[in-house]
Amino acid sequence: MKKTVKMLVNSGQLELINGGICMHDEAATHYIDMIDQTTLGHRFIKEEFNVTPRIGWQIDPFGHSAVQAYLLGAEVGFDALYFGRIDYQDRAKRRGDKSLEVVWQGSKSRGSSSQIFAGAFYAGNYEPPTSFYFEVNDDSPVVQDNINLFDYNVKERVDDFVAAALSQANVTRSNHIMWTMGTDFKYQYAETWFRNMDKLIHYVNQDGRVNALYSTPSFYTDTKHALNEAWPLKSDDYFPYADRENAYWTGYFTSRPAIKGYVRTMSGYYIAARQLELFRGRNKSGPTTDSLADALAIAQHHDAVSGTEKQHVANDYAKRLSIGYKECPLLNISYCPATEVDLSGKKLVVLVYNSLGWKKTGVVRIPVINDNVTVKDSMGKLILSQLLPIVNASIAKAKFYATAYTGESPTTTPKYWLAFTAVVPPLGFSTYVISSDKMSASALAKPISYTFDGRQNGDIEIGSGNLKLIYSGNDGKLMQYINEKSLVNISLEQSYSYYAGDDGINDLQASGAYIFRPNGTFPIQSEGKSPLTVLRGPLFDEVHQMINSWIYQITRVYKEKEHAEIEFMVGPIPVDDGIGKEIVTQIKTKIGNNRTFYTDSNGRDFLERIRDYRADWDLQVNQPIAGNYYPINLGIFIKDKNTELSVLVDRSVGGSSIADGELEIMLHRRLLFDDGRGVEESLNESVCVLDTCSGLTVQGKHYLRFDPLGEGSKWRRSFGQEIYSPFLLAFSEQDDKWTNFPISTFSAMDPSYSLPDNVAIITLHELEDGIVLLRLAHLYEVGEDKDLSVMATVELKRVFPNRKINKIKEMSLSANQEREEMEKKRLSWKVEGSKNEPSTDSRGGPIDPQKVVVELAPMEIRTFVIDFNSNLVQY
Repeated sequence: MKKTVKMLVNSGQLELINGGICMHDEAATHYIDMIDQTTLGHRFIKEEFNVTPRIGWQIDPFGHSAVQAYLLGAEVGFDALYFGRIDYQDRAKRRGDKSLEVVWQGSKSRGSSSQIFAGAFYAGNYEPPTSFYFEVNDDSPVVQDNINLFDYNVKERVDDFVAAALSQANVTRSNHIMWTMGTDFKYQYAETWFRNMDKLIHYVNQDGRVNALYSTPSFYTDTKHALNEAWPLKSDDYFPYADRENAYWTGYFTSRPAIKGYVRTMSGYYIAARQLELFRGRNKSGPTTDSLADALAIAQHHDAVSGTEKQHVANDYAKRLSIGYKECPLLNISYCPATEVDLSGKKLVVLVYNSLGWKKTGVVRIPVINDNVTVKDSMGKLILSQLLPIVNASIAKAKFYATAYTGESPTTTPKYWLAFTAVVPPLGFSTYVISSDKMSASALAKPISYTFDGRQNGDIEIGSGNLKLIYSGNDGKLMQYINEKSLVNISLEQSYSYYAGDDGINDLQASGAYIFRPNGTFPIQSEGKSPLTVLRGPLFDEVHQMINSWIYQITRVYKEKEHAEIEFMVGPIPVDDGIGKEIVTQIKTKIGNNRTFYTDSNGRDFLERIRDYRADWDLQVNQPIAGNYYPINLGIFIKDKNTELSVLVDRSVGGSSIADGELEIMLHRRLLFDDGRGVEESLNESVCVLDTCSGLTVQGKHYLRFDPLGEGSKWRRSFGQEIYSPFLLAFSEQDDKWTNFPISTFSAMDPSYSLPDNVAIITLHELEDGIVLLRLAHLYEVGEDKDLSVMATVELKRVFPNRKINKIKEMSLSANQEREEMEKKRLSWKVEGSKNEPSTDSRGGPIDPQKVVVELAPMEIRTFVIDFNSNLVQY
């Protein structure tokens, strides 16, 4: 079988397209994960078949991103990208003016070098024309060419074929069209398909009106290219997607938020784990990062991280991720047995690893059971720390979920969060020692409770640094954001509401895993006068709010930071009234954004969105909320002449600006009806311990900041990278006498060097002995920031001071071919109305093998394979 497949691939009869481990989603995926999973697949295909795929084939994802076009298209060396699904209104217009096939330029920063030929299928799906399905028991008539039988039908079948071909040709430029034969669950009995296609090709060509042939996407692309015609230009993206009226596929931007959070956590962990594996030397016999790589790759599928799978399949994705990861998986719910130890006579050593290319200072929070603890650095110097009581709501949740996920009830109950500031060098770690001390210097933050019964005087101010949040003394609501450094002083409100999920009874379109179909908006009011609890400490202040019995919120203001961190716990969403609910939080301000807001494309370029508007066609608005939702992986922002408001997220979500001055983010969905798009289950996640089941509670964070106009991108880009790559913690218990660190602090880089603020290392991975894959990404777009949207340089000799770079090769994005070779053979396409001047996009120059300095232009990602020769200096 393997020999036959290789023979068919070599002859060109079988073409490998796309070539990732899966056909990934384009809304809920982060660009780093998209690159990783494509690289894994492309390297396998290269090793197994010595082939580099040429064609992108995203025929099933539900909307298409700019990053897919230029990064996972042009930058991996694809010549074309084909897909099935675009908005029904967009498709109707494109069929009318024959613009289903375009040259798509996905990045304004990368200009014409980011162009790729892109085609949307004629019917909006990836199926054959009607009446050409040939699976056993399908309804289409087979080609009966035995003239002695009553059902002889060659002429009718040829006429049907020609009519379908001409109908498609009428909306396609040139006389070449593509038919996709087959669909989901077909070719289970392939012989009936091929027998009928053989006959159709034979008799249609005998008839002579059209010419039919077996083909491949590459052959089709080359034929289109040979026409030497100019094509319409497409910029931005294909979100949001509706397949018909009232059916916007924008619910899946948030569906299964817990698995979306799990995937994101594992992505940051995987980046760090690969770096450590390189520094330590890849383990020949023991565990490697490979099982996590595989699990993360498959989790990018368009029915995985998207949240559009059946429950038992979601369980399987989560199980695969858990097999690849062994640290404190439930640290987010304050459950971590490694830290919950009685420190009498013991010390707990915490190693804090920073996978970023620059020094990072951040607050570490771990659950502990003692209240008399101190934190010292590796030199024995006392570190300022803060102890906070863990709230009862969290303790009950932690017990329930720890039992559900580990199968046994926790033996200890942590009572406190211990927080301290860690300062960690780039690509390195610092170590801290936590011990019990009867004369503890750790000040326990005492909760101050404010109840609002009309007797409260004055407003409540939170924050001991530059940032202050002001809460009303009247009702405990957030009123004002003041940054004394940037002089931003702005009034705001934050609230929660829910959309009732439509049951689909009137027109068979319910809200479900894919589709967001709201049937009314309902504000969530606090039940009674709920108190506001404030915890003040030397590192940060916290505000606790019980919004209602199933929404709890903690807002943190760090002394050294200028953003607010909002942690939410939502669930179980009540559905006893028979109504599914989709929970959102809104931030309301006086910013005059004039219907305009900005969301990221897979964590990379920010795209302008305008409410109730599409650049490519005259939008008929039938869903004013769902039709204005967009995917968010990094953040969303609005701005006016003076101020920007940015919200960053810790996982992919859906969001919008439904009214001027407002941002909203959907946090959780629990629905009771299937939306009819193939899951055949309602999106109603639950968690069970023994016989007790309840709806899933989701915990997560978002981060909020106001800046003077033009200054928000620095925070969005650099802090956004820190959210993606948080500190990695490891724990070790030692006895009281222990003092000796073999290595107390470490950085892989030259101690006097760190990466520029506008560059991140997004891959550092040992492929095989001494051969290392390195990717560097410029984090800014052209014109995004006055200081940082410039050419950046990275000195690789200082990134790897302990290793000799023997040889360095620049590769395509997926590292399956040399960059130079890729650029030579990539097809270049003509665009209507352009003079086809040579590309003037700025690019980093070639690498001098002596100096080994990498240049990166705005939004550029460069991929290298480095050969470190065998005389390694051991770390």
